Amino acid sequence: MTTSETPAGLPGAASDTAGPASAGPASARPVLELSDVTKTYVLDGVEVHALCGVSVEVREGDMLSIMGPSGSGKSTLMHIIGLLDHPTSGSVSIEGQNVVGMTANELAAVRNKRIGFVFQSFNLLARTGAQANVELPLVYAGIAAPERARRAREALAGVDLGDRLKHTPSQLSGGQQQRVAIARALVTNPSIVLADEPTGNLDSRSGIEVMALLQSLNAAGITVVVVTHDANVARHGKRIVELCDGAVVRDSQVTDRIFAADEIVQLGMNTAAGASAVAPVEGAGE
Repeated sequence: MTTSETPAGLPGAASDTAGPASAGPASARPVLELSDVTKTYVLDGVEVHALCGVSVEVREGDMLSIMGPSGSGKSTLMHIIGLLDHPTSGSVSIEGQNVVGMTANELAAVRNKRIGFVFQSFNLLARTGAQANVELPLVYAGIAAPERARRAREALAGVDLGDRLKHTPSQLSGGQQQRVAIARALVTNPSIVLADEPTGNLDSRSGIEVMALLQSLNAAGITVVVVTHDANVARHGKRIVELCDGAVVRDSQVTDRIFAADEIVQLGMNTAAGASAVAPVEGAGE
């Protein structure tokens, strides 16, 4: 089930001009700013322009979807936002700090503290329990073991997996594995949660449940950036940046936003209706 009702605070009109749409409340501070970012690769002596002057601003509390087909540059943009790659030119700032020119160790420190990653393939350690998987970023941050354990348990409870602390990925469903990954992304209290195709390896219901969780986290004030090729997934956000051939072709507010909680209710109604339709009629066959 979707709703076309625009939530309070969202503009009713979308913009497809070259300039960026309003990136959240004017009073909210920018947590991510990209200005005229380019990325050029050289493959077999040929220059490939993956990004061509991309400018994007994300303010605290926004839920932004970055969308585009294969080859549009969205994966390259995700790597630059996530500080996994350097731009060829332009500036990238996280919470006002320009990260261009930082060393690998400096980038790793900023990434670990300020960006929480959620991957399509979950990226969990196969033989490690949920709690230990969630603790991993805190190990890299040098947090003491008792505090790591406390924060990991709290994060898992926050995604309704407080009773699965010792379960390994093979003992969890795909949706549960993605919730462990979300707990791991949140455990460092990052400025941004960056989700790369978060529903890509999930069945429809599990995918909706993951989007419901991301929306609830955003409603609680967490800034979320989702990278996707799926227009329906993108419409769960408040704002969509569309890429084509390495350039932003549209930056618009979502006026027909999908609310995953509504979809879950509708799924329950459909399941109940289906069960009623096949239920045996009392006295049949007598």
